[in-house]
Amino acid sequence: MPQASESLELVFREQYGRMIASLIRLSGSFDLAEESLQEAFTTAAANWEENGIPRNPAAWLTTVAHRKLLDLVRREKTRTDKQPQLEFETQRLLSNEPEFLEDEVEYPDDRLRLIFTCCHPSISQQAQVALTLRTLGGLTTPEISRAFLLPEPTLAQRLVRAKNKIRLAGIPYEVPPMEVLPERLSSVRAVIYLIFNEGYSATGGDSLIRRDLCLEAIRLGRLLCELIPRDPENLGLLALMLLQDSRRDARINNDGQLVTLDDQDRALWDHHEIDEGLELVETALRSRQPGVYQLQAAIAAVHAEAKDASQTDWQQIVALYDELKRLTPSPIVALNHAAAVAMGNNLEEGLELVDAAGSSGQLDNYFIYHAARADLLRRLQRFDEARAAYHKSLELTTNLVEQQYIEKRLKEISQSRD
Repeated sequence: MPQASESLELVFREQYGRMIASLIRLSGSFDLAEESLQEAFTTAAANWEENGIPRNPAAWLTTVAHRKLLDLVRREKTRTDKQPQLEFETQRLLSNEPEFLEDEVEYPDDRLRLIFTCCHPSISQQAQVALTLRTLGGLTTPEISRAFLLPEPTLAQRLVRAKNKIRLAGIPYEVPPMEVLPERLSSVRAVIYLIFNEGYSATGGDSLIRRDLCLEAIRLGRLLCELIPRDPENLGLLALMLLQDSRRDARINNDGQLVTLDDQDRALWDHHEIDEGLELVETALRSRQPGVYQLQAAIAAVHAEAKDASQTDWQQIVALYDELKRLTPSPIVALNHAAAVAMGNNLEEGLELVDAAGSSGQLDNYFIYHAARADLLRRLQRFDEARAAYHKSLELTTNLVEQQYIEKRLKEISQSRD
């Protein structure tokens, strides 16, 4: 019965995070929760083929997984001398043992607690990303390792260390108190945007875009807006990802080559994502609590509203970057501001600002900095300097599509000199 397997895949994709969060709350263990849910999916594959699909598949799976938890704890109890601790765990689980959930019964949504647990500040950001994708996203260790170009054993070790840190340090499985919520929420948003950025412009490999990571980050962004509604920065983050993702089909041509924003065929942009992103930006900005994601989303919105590159309102983009620099001064923000100034037909001023952004040395190993300098030098017909900057950028990028784009620019410079 193909319908049973399709239903299982749908539940996994849409409800995995909610189910695993509920089981982690009940068991206090990431590993036990994952193992019990996996066993529940295996049971469902056989049961649903024979008996049909329940009207509430997620509730059915959660109930079965809860019972699997009890079995796992009981089996562990017979293999260890830690009787008092296991007796306590067993009794705690037994006290929460559900009757089989009826079709209309809902179960608690513990995903918000899980997000903050995965993104606890005592865990490294790399581990936060991996743990968020593994638990809330349901991605496998091989999938995450491939996405971030890491050896699978390295990624597995990070997950183990993160789980052990949570267990040994007694990191609470809870939404943090109000006085630290903004700081912790900022970390959650940073992790989600880091996942999106790796999907939008892959660090390495032979593909520029990893669509699965973009989709997962957008899904997590929607989840954050659902769990903490009306937060303007959450809305800004989701809007930013949607507006950027809307360009995906125009960023690579039929030959697999990178197409810059100016040269993209805007008919290929996803206008459903644009419409949703623009509405979210407007809603967020009405709160009059500007934040870094709202401002970046507003910049993306200016691009989205231009019918073609020549109609882009660069003055408005420069003004938005001025505000972004005020809120979060950094060399990368300064670099983006400089590029906007240059695109507004102030090439010389833009180049001066690019050089100023890199004067601290913090961008020396950032290939986009050298590529931006090279592009401005090329436009100013300072070809020798442009060639040197392009070569430096080429040394620093590990993505094949970006390497091919830079090599194309180098050939164009050589032809211009001939």
